[in-house]
Amino acid sequence: MSAQAKPLILVVEDDEELANLLAEQLEIAGMNTQVYNRAGPAEAFLSKNFANLLLLDVNLPDQSGFSLLEELKKKSISVPTIFLTGADSEVNRVKGLNLGGDDYILKPFSFPEMIARINAVLRRTETSRDLNLTTNVRVSEGPFVFCGAEVHPDRLEVVFPDKAAEKIGKKELGILAYLVHNPATVITRKAIIHAVWGIHADIRSRSLDQYVVKIRNLFIKHSLGLDAFRTIHGVGYLYDPNNLVKLN
Repeated sequence: MSAQAKPLILVVEDDEELANLLAEQLEIAGMNTQVYNRAGPAEAFLSKNFANLLLLDVNLPDQSGFSLLEELKKKSISVPTIFLTGADSEVNRVKGLNLGGDDYILKPFSFPEMIARINAVLRRTETSRDLNLTTNVRVSEGPFVFCGAEVHPDRLEVVFPDKAAEKIGKKELGILAYLVHNPATVITRKAIIHAVWGIHADIRSRSLDQYVVKIRNLFIKHSLGLDAFRTIHGVGYLYDPNNLVKLN
């Protein structure tokens, strides 16, 4: 975290007194908080807003913390999560971690330990994101082929059959990677935006189309055909290298 930006911690705990006490301690530690006592409102908040970390009680009145995390993942909402529970059950701990939880704190707990665990998860997730070029592409990924050219994420570079190498922007790279990983599928503009910029990004379809134009111009410059990459008017795009999709 930068020194200026306070992380936002979403506290989801059905015990209102404990939830308010958690929020108080987190704010003393230099964090912002948003508190909910039910899973439903928390899910609605995360569908429209960003949070740095979710402090999540396992037992909630409307659904379990486990099922809430599953619902978030189905919606491609990714947020680091620490489970809180009074049940010292190995089965629950394993389930929480297997679902993608980053840590598990048993009640009762000390606030200094809780703050330390939160800071550890925040540091770890921030470091892991340093390798992200876009939401869907990491610098460590190997090269892939798109319309006859070799794309190298680690170098932000496209190598064409004429042996020329061109630098490419991160967003263009993310678009190419998403298309390659979803071949022969009509993909909406919104799906690409969510994959490349993130689900909470305020990016318009027109902006995406401008990035696609840059990609097309780069390939045309090196005399590569783009028959496999089609615009589906009013919907989005299709990457169909094996010509499997027949559109009316």
